[in-house]
Amino acid sequence: MAIIPQMSLFTWKEIDELGDLERLRLLLEYMPDEELMKSLEKKRGKGRNDYPVRAMWNSVLAGIVFQHESIEKLRRELSRNGQLRDMCGFEGQVPSPWSYTRFLKTLMDHVAMIDEMFLTLVNQLSKLLPDFGKHLAMDSKAISSFSKQKNTNEKADGRRDVEADYGKKEYRGITKDGKPWEKIVKWFGYKLHLVVDATYELPVTFKVTKASKSDITEGHALLKQMQENQPKLLEVAETMTSDRGYDDTKFIVDLWDNHRIKPVIDIRNMWKDPDKTRLLKGRENAVYDYKGTVSCVCPETGKMREMCNGGFERDRNALKKLCPAKQMGITCKGQAQCPIMQGIRIPLSEDRRIFTPIDRSSHKWKREYNKRTAVERVNSRLDVSFGFELHTIRGMNKMKLR
Repeated sequence: MAIIPQMSLFTWKEIDELGDLERLRLLLEYMPDEELMKSLEKKRGKGRNDYPVRAMWNSVLAGIVFQHESIEKLRRELSRNGQLRDMCGFEGQVPSPWSYTRFLKTLMDHVAMIDEMFLTLVNQLSKLLPDFGKHLAMDSKAISSFSKQKNTNEKADGRRDVEADYGKKEYRGITKDGKPWEKIVKWFGYKLHLVVDATYELPVTFKVTKASKSDITEGHALLKQMQENQPKLLEVAETMTSDRGYDDTKFIVDLWDNHRIKPVIDIRNMWKDPDKTRLLKGRENAVYDYKGTVSCVCPETGKMREMCNGGFERDRNALKKLCPAKQMGITCKGQAQCPIMQGIRIPLSEDRRIFTPIDRSSHKWKREYNKRTAVERVNSRLDVSFGFELHTIRGMNKMKLR
């Protein structure tokens, strides 16, 4: 299908409430797949054309819209649904199973062109939607293989998965009652690493790997991938939100120093010493904890108070902290002799992992971090609406294609 210059944009709710045929019509009209179709038709040449390339491609897309987890279910739908056959472009009988097998193998040889289609759609969105790419969120998602376990003695033949491996994710936290909880998720298959626009809940870039690949390693790879393929989006981006799986000093430094993207990343307690606070360099009565909360200690009474946020000074690359007594009208007996009464500046170099351009103890940090739920909703739609919860996919190439 040719690219339509003017696209109508809908909320996800409006799309979800449409009938399947109407959703498929929108997809076929707006999919920038003309170059792919020409390439496939050129490859077919003067060979048999019982099932046209465009009809085959449209039916593969229909299988996703109609949420068929297997080709056989798609073929049954095509057999009974004349409207669907017409919309896809079939004039005769429904393609055989082996016709789809050959066609999918051909598509895997053209995965670079399919990636270009994705980039084209993202580029269109960046032109049509205000602030698209301004606030990004990153996360990974477990995708199980249709195979249940690895069989290292077998060669790949399309019926077993010799490329997937085992992955594990651990979730820990504290309940409202103060009790620690832990949840461990294990699976055999793959992992989808995803960057989404947190405002519109739409994907920006992605990568599929084996399940065992670490989040932070692929987080660096996604940044590099965006730098190569989508540099303009990196220039637009202001924040990157992610969970503590991406809590890494090099990643945080790369985001801010090289791309001027403010990292909003949850933090782990990596302090091995028993002390809950550490003294700020060059300060005799200012301390901080592993979450970046800075407190002053009254020189008269020894009472500790959390200092107020004074914002981020970009030209100094430093956070500003203000005296709580002056800002909130608190009576402090040691205020007169307090050496930090006028406030302090904390350079990010104090600890690049703990001190970030958006103060971790500020309301703004919490507000920005809440945007991370956007990527969770995208992951949920991938499972429910796009068929990754129930599928019959085995093999890395098939998974990437889907």
